[in-house]
Amino acid sequence: MKIAAMVGALGVLVCLSAEPARAATCDSLAALALKDTRITVAQLVPAGHFSAPGEQPNTGRGANPYKDLPAFCRVAATLTPTSDSDIKVEVWLPASGWNGKFQAVGNGGWAGVISYAAMADAVRAGYASASTDTGHVGGRGTFALGHPEKLIDFAWRSEHEMTVKAKSVIQSFYGSAPRLSYWNGCSTGGRQGLKAAQMFPDDYDGIIAGAPANRTAISLWIADAVLKDPASYIPPSKYPIIHQAAVAACDAHDGLKDGLIDDPTSCRFDPAVLACKGADGPACLTAPQVAAAKKIYSPAVNPRTGQELFSSLVPGTELGWGVQALGPEPSANIYDQYRYVVFKDPNWDWKTFNFDSDVVRGDLPENLIMNATDPNMKPFFSRGGKLLLYHGWSDPNVPTLNTIKYYKSVVDNLGGPANASTSVRLFLAPGMGHCRGGEGPDVFDKVGALEAWVERGNAPERMTASHSTDGKVDRTRPLCPYPQVARYTGTGSIDDASNFVCRAP
Repeated sequence: MKIAAMVGALGVLVCLSAEPARAATCDSLAALALKDTRITVAQLVPAGHFSAPGEQPNTGRGANPYKDLPAFCRVAATLTPTSDSDIKVEVWLPASGWNGKFQAVGNGGWAGVISYAAMADAVRAGYASASTDTGHVGGRGTFALGHPEKLIDFAWRSEHEMTVKAKSVIQSFYGSAPRLSYWNGCSTGGRQGLKAAQMFPDDYDGIIAGAPANRTAISLWIADAVLKDPASYIPPSKYPIIHQAAVAACDAHDGLKDGLIDDPTSCRFDPAVLACKGADGPACLTAPQVAAAKKIYSPAVNPRTGQELFSSLVPGTELGWGVQALGPEPSANIYDQYRYVVFKDPNWDWKTFNFDSDVVRGDLPENLIMNATDPNMKPFFSRGGKLLLYHGWSDPNVPTLNTIKYYKSVVDNLGGPANASTSVRLFLAPGMGHCRGGEGPDVFDKVGALEAWVERGNAPERMTASHSTDGKVDRTRPLCPYPQVARYTGTGSIDDASNFVCRAP
């Protein structure tokens, strides 16, 4: 009897030690009192049973994308830091196997949704996670008209409020605060990560910021090139021939003909090589189309002063030009910025845009409160924060050159590369599109690289990226810390990352 009692007691102790001490059950989090917060959902979701609100489970491509999601405590809340705020957030807490860390995930475009898929990835990896809709519903900028507080919510306040509240929820559920906090985002999410580091350097220990989507008038610049004059319009059917010509001109510049442009800034591609010899045809460009393509590749300039305003796209982006050049209007992300934020007129006509006075107006601080271009990251870095930047060279949405400019400004602010390399690194991916996709390797372990850097002091010297076709990996390549580039060793398969080294260009 005594032995049985001892065994039973030991079993209880084992069970108790398998889980972290908790100060609250999942259901009881519904009564958690947090400033400016109303918790609307606090429920335990069994493994494989989550379906995103508004989605029909087990439909679409034949399977629930969350079927392999482990059990977690789902907390949803509405935050109202101002009388005009309506910020929705969700915090997901693994029911078992929590790694003791927090990973917040970012948004895309104008946000307006919770990033469920990204949260699911974090929870699968053992993280507690959080996401916000940034204070409005829907992926357009219409909410900003007449609502300056909602614009601030979108710009930065929603992410910070979410972070503070999520850490409180984690503390309440597990009985301990997260030992480390990470941000993981691309596009708008990349911009959000930079904004967090600049404004709230204590919020995160490590930040992944991909293709940060700081606002410029690039969509209006491209629309001016291809949409204002019908003769300049380049039909999408011609994008592939422009792309093929660009690759033919630039591919071998790095010493390896592999179908990828390693560094578009080092090649000089002139779309005039495609000029029609006679009548217009599917394999050539008319004179107005040649001029339009050249403008897309060129930085925006002030027509009065000749001053460069902002970067545009580079050779290698052509297959994605439809994002900005398809028409009949400019890309909604930037068009909405000028309609609802800058001019505050839903009927504003982009064709009237002046690249002198209107750029000045668009760049007023009150219109760019969402941008995260402050090069002073010293408060974030001084407490040990690490920033991992990445961008695809074939990004047709956000100019890669803008990210390079920002990275260089941060490095200069820190006193040069030697001082900066322990805190910030930039990785450029040849052939990768906006955040993912494209002809180049686009899948790599960003989170693992950041963990090794923050937790073990191992700064990323290279990251192996893979490209897949029909679900099968067919190429791997190293991504190197800028300005280093991957160079072929001369032996072995050019589709195997082990046959490449990172070195200065």
